[in-house]
Amino acid sequence: MTESLIKRHRAVATWLVLLGAAGTFALTMGTRQTMGLFLSPLNTATGLGVGSISLAFAFGQLCWGLTQPFAGAMADRVGAGRVLVLGVALVALGTFITPLMTSTAGLIFAIGILSAGGAGMAGPAVLMAATARLIPAEKRGLATGIVNAGGSLGQFVMAPIAAALTLGLGWSHALQVLGLLVLLALPAAFLLRGSPSQAAGAGAAPLSTRQAMREALRDPSYLLLGAGFFVCGFHVAFLGTHLPGVIAACGLPLQYAAWSLAMLGLFNIVGSISMGWAVGRWRMKSLLSLVYGARALAVSVFLFAPKTGPVMLVFAAVMGLTFLSTVPPTVGLVAKFFGTRHMATLFGLVMLTHQLGGFLGAWLGGRLFEATGSYDGVWIIDIVLAVAAALIHLPIREARLPARAAA
Repeated sequence: MTESLIKRHRAVATWLVLLGAAGTFALTMGTRQTMGLFLSPLNTATGLGVGSISLAFAFGQLCWGLTQPFAGAMADRVGAGRVLVLGVALVALGTFITPLMTSTAGLIFAIGILSAGGAGMAGPAVLMAATARLIPAEKRGLATGIVNAGGSLGQFVMAPIAAALTLGLGWSHALQVLGLLVLLALPAAFLLRGSPSQAAGAGAAPLSTRQAMREALRDPSYLLLGAGFFVCGFHVAFLGTHLPGVIAACGLPLQYAAWSLAMLGLFNIVGSISMGWAVGRWRMKSLLSLVYGARALAVSVFLFAPKTGPVMLVFAAVMGLTFLSTVPPTVGLVAKFFGTRHMATLFGLVMLTHQLGGFLGAWLGGRLFEATGSYDGVWIIDIVLAVAAALIHLPIREARLPARAAA
């Protein structure tokens, strides 16, 4: 086989891996991020109140994070394919049965456990680690940016689809159709089924999962990275859950809510791919500080801007640029510190801190709105946390590599 043919086969294999990972993330993330459109119909149908339904969404944020370290450890052990099959099936089931739930406990089970837990199993920890193992090291930054952009593309496509289905079929049938669409991700499990042994280098000393976790949790830079990701989770979950409510509180029609979620997804594609390109050229901790600082500035401007439809769309676009663009440099730092052998587990732990912040953002948004009739208090909290996150990344010691990872 000629060298050019070998290169062509490798290029095709690389793009198939990226297509499988990005497509899976598009379907699972796109479905989860459109759930905010159904908060008001769920409230009308069940009469449970925004606070109670927000609690189900908040449990979803928490379960999505809690699932990822365990899913990552399972993928590190048996490969990503089996974990992805189970995860996709659970997302489809949880989304399909959500309209049948009439109590807070039922919504927590469907949204907060089944759907969110499945999305965690088929989420970034497993997908990013599988991609990192199957893609050459020099292309990992851009590859993780492309996979992350897949989730945003899913949001951009699924939000208008969900709105159109709601208008045409009603909100309950719309949710069930979305649940069935998630099953289109199942073939990707075959493409991403690679063995975890691919991550181990020839000269690397093997570490157990427990040893790798213990080493990571003693690393101050890893802990600072997790603390910053907590803030990212607060911001993303609040926007994903309550941005439609923010727009409704301004007296704007449903279409602006759907298109604002779509704008978040569309511009996060730009932000994610741009950040994936940038991680190979600048310090990743500096890029993270820049993203969090930009969030604080954008929200501050939004608080004083007139709340018109075009302003909402521009704000959603700016937020989209920073929405999940934190993922490529965060993945890059975890891989740089500890290598890829236990990356699904270690990035899963960082994702857990992200979702602890997500729980707080989803739940607190609903509680403060019920108490005050406004989301302004949550926006102020978001600004303070974003500034803190911008500062907390500066002490990270990115320049050095631990001896085990360097080996």
